[in-house]
Amino acid sequence: MGILSGLLGNAGVVPADKLAADYGRLLVEGESFEVGFVVLRDTFVFTNKRLILVNVQGLTGSKIDYLSMPYSKITKFSIETVGTFDLDAELKIWVGSDPMPIAKKFNKKVSIYDLQQVLAMHVLG
Repeated sequence: MGILSGLLGNAGVVPADKLAADYGRLLVEGESFEVGFVVLRDTFVFTNKRLILVNVQGLTGSKIDYLSMPYSKITKFSIETVGTFDLDAELKIWVGSDPMPIAKKFNKKVSIYDLQQVLAMHVLG
């Protein structure tokens, strides 16, 4: 996984040991963490089996939604890069036959190209 090890210099990338400490109870037997990306208060967690979107909700952050998507169910995805006046990039992911994508915006702390490359590696690989 050369690309994953190369991402660890990115400020928005979460190391595997922190993923294990924070989200280890979500994994099933034979599943392991590969890389995670912090997007504001939310986290994209890539395992060897699925993508987990961790959505921290509320003012206190005590309510958390975990959305699990097997890579085989992701039908398409797109990225929108940062523009001149728009400082947020956007990732959209379509799951199954749902016509509405899951959309996440994030700032420059996470490289949208790195996140897209990891997603493409799993979905297209």
